[in-house]
Amino acid sequence: MKQRKTPLRKCVACQEMMPKKELIRVVRTPEGDIQIDLKGKKSGRGAYLCGKVSCFRLAQKNQSAGQGIETHG
Repeated sequence: MKQRKTPLRKCVACQEMMPKKELIRVVRTPEGDIQIDLKGKKSGRGAYLCGKVSCFRLAQKNQSAGQGIETHG
């Protein structure tokens, strides 16, 4: 049986590539709200953060999560 590839995503704070299931998705909804998407199914533009507190602080300080979900237009 053929083994499936594990999708990888990059944490917007530490820039580390990790399996998608290990990261937390932050989403900007079409209405402009920012929400945490634990299941990865919400519609909207998303960015990924690993679960480290230091990454959440760094993303907040640098606003890197906001840049990852910024919408133009």
